Amino acid sequence: MTVPIVPAPQSLPPRDVQHYMRPGLLQLSSLPPLSLYVHIPWCLRKCPYCDFNSHEARGDVPTARYLDALMADLEAALPLVWGRTVHSIFIGGGTPSLFAPEAIDRLLADIRARLRLDAGCEVTLEANPGTFEKERFRAYRSAGVTRLSIGVQSFDDRHLQAIGRVHDRAQALAAVEEAAASFDTFNLDLMYALPGQTLDGLEQEVRTALALAPPHLSIYHLTVEPNTWFAKHPPPLPEEDTAYAMLDRITELTALHGLRRYEVSGYAREGHQCLHNTNYWQFGDYLGIGAGAHSKLSFAHRIMRQVRLRDPQRYMQGALAGQAIAQDDEVRRADLPFEFMLNALRLREGFALQDFTARTGLPLTAIAQGLQEAEARGLVERDMERVRPTERGFDFLSDLQSLFLGD
Repeated sequence: MTVPIVPAPQSLPPRDVQHYMRPGLLQLSSLPPLSLYVHIPWCLRKCPYCDFNSHEARGDVPTARYLDALMADLEAALPLVWGRTVHSIFIGGGTPSLFAPEAIDRLLADIRARLRLDAGCEVTLEANPGTFEKERFRAYRSAGVTRLSIGVQSFDDRHLQAIGRVHDRAQALAAVEEAAASFDTFNLDLMYALPGQTLDGLEQEVRTALALAPPHLSIYHLTVEPNTWFAKHPPPLPEEDTAYAMLDRITELTALHGLRRYEVSGYAREGHQCLHNTNYWQFGDYLGIGAGAHSKLSFAHRIMRQVRLRDPQRYMQGALAGQAIAQDDEVRRADLPFEFMLNALRLREGFALQDFTARTGLPLTAIAQGLQEAEARGLVERDMERVRPTERGFDFLSDLQSLFLGD
């Protein structure tokens, strides 16, 4: 059988900064907080549920060349964020902990030399137990990482094998214990509604996680995404009613241990919320560098989204030539209400009405009809200052968000 060759997307020529500053349809009175996302695309093995831009590391990872490309990418983007302070950095993947602490140290030093960082800048690094070594986490802390996010997903060896993870229960426990000893705050990632998982089994998983006293717990429903191994070979997953019962039990157990559900998938002790992700949900700005990274950047009269080249080799080649961007689009005025609500309604505290106007440049009349319908359905509650999703709104978040879709 002949397989058609689909040409890879070509990088776009860089635009002059004046292109972004020209008059437009919006009028933003101020710019939102800015975060930096750094994507490291390699992992030990592609998980069957993963639809992220990740690539199995075959042979040596070109660490030095990739770091050079990241800095070339950042330098090309500097005019778009000139003078702005970065409040958080998130190094995600892939598996960023494949990079040695020395490489992360160089990366963060290079970033500090080019960007103004807030004095309390949160620096998160994603790490997987399969790449865990004793002392490695402490070396990341010394390099400037302030927060670790550990992709445990499960403490049950059967489930770990079913979802293609490269670590086992013992490695997961050791990694979390070392993170607790090395960092003032960290996050533990779990998944639920796994193949063959029961409600009792889920409860045991959560109790194991909570016994480790994580300051922050992210818990995600396993979903079958298009273009993944699971999409082609669907595993036997729990029924929808069972999955809802699991989520209810998760919320009950975390509350008993002092973790508040501040976001749809996030549970944290007071003061340990993820600042980087919260900036996403509050429709803040973020500059994304690295293969396939996304950016959302605001200017006085427009909001832009960018996507970097996805293939690591093409990204490195493009970035070093000053052409790392594959897409560069202005967010349509009609799409802004939905884009804002897609994020803000994930938060338990919702959003301040004045923030909608400040972040989108639109009047409140742009969401008045959607809010009226959402309130009538019992999906939100509001007063003169804030809009918050109700418990029902959290349970049916997609239905709530869809009320703000434009034409």
